[in-house]
Amino acid sequence: MTPPRAHRVISVRKAGLNFADVHVRTGTYLADVELPYIPGNEVMGVDEQGQRVVALTRGGGYAEQVAAHRMTTWAVPDEVSDEQALALTLQGNTAWHLLHTCLSLTDSDTVVVSAAAGGVGSLAVQLAAQSGARVIGLASTPERRDLAVQLGASAVADSRAEDLTQAVLDAAGGPVTAVLEMTGGRVHEQLLATLAPLGRIAVYGYAGGTPAPAAGRMILERSLTVRGLWLPHLYAVRGALAQSMTALFEATVAGTLRPITGQQWPLEQAADAHRALQSRTVTGKAMLHVSG
Repeated sequence: MTPPRAHRVISVRKAGLNFADVHVRTGTYLADVELPYIPGNEVMGVDEQGQRVVALTRGGGYAEQVAAHRMTTWAVPDEVSDEQALALTLQGNTAWHLLHTCLSLTDSDTVVVSAAAGGVGSLAVQLAAQSGARVIGLASTPERRDLAVQLGASAVADSRAEDLTQAVLDAAGGPVTAVLEMTGGRVHEQLLATLAPLGRIAVYGYAGGTPAPAAGRMILERSLTVRGLWLPHLYAVRGALAQSMTALFEATVAGTLRPITGQQWPLEQAADAHRALQSRTVTGKAMLHVSG
């Protein structure tokens, strides 16, 4: 396998599982996908020089080898495990940029974090709390809500509550200033209604299957800001991901950030892994074990 000079060949140890992979398979992905297509947008492995690296790709991660662009490939510190490094790559970068690039989070904010025990959410809870913000974590079971509290959430709410707006307002003691939202549909609308005037919502997915455009009247009535994030738009922004990866690695080495690694499946059981993702039963970072 001889890649272009701008790329590095990586022998894959682990491939990340993300809900974007489900969207690709079900034909609901944000971008057009040229068939045949190999899923997988992040990998952890060893490059041609034997260096441990992680990389973001544009598909192709469910494989024994990938060619990854040098701008989206990073050396892994010795103190960071393979599993931790992979958890930081796509989902860690997403959490960091949701909070800092999209929301410009400050210590005066009260922020709602959806799926607070998931791959992005568990990191976002920690990063937001370390920024001094008050965090309201949403999760579907008592065990996941307990984890959100352990990670730094000041309060939690049941993400499956019939009246999610009221559940969040009760947990927060009133309207919030910021929201991370990734479900879409009715959940999107209910979380939008929790925002105080001048509040901000950062949207990074629609795992429920139905994207929900923000309600125009509510945006005007409350002077709300709605911003989306699709991480590939940052791949070519020089320095953007290098900054966040450095911050994530440094925090993990220092012990102030704890990536939550979840279940692993052998590469040949990727179908089982997708079923688990779609059932929304995965806690932390899910991944495929390829080699090593």
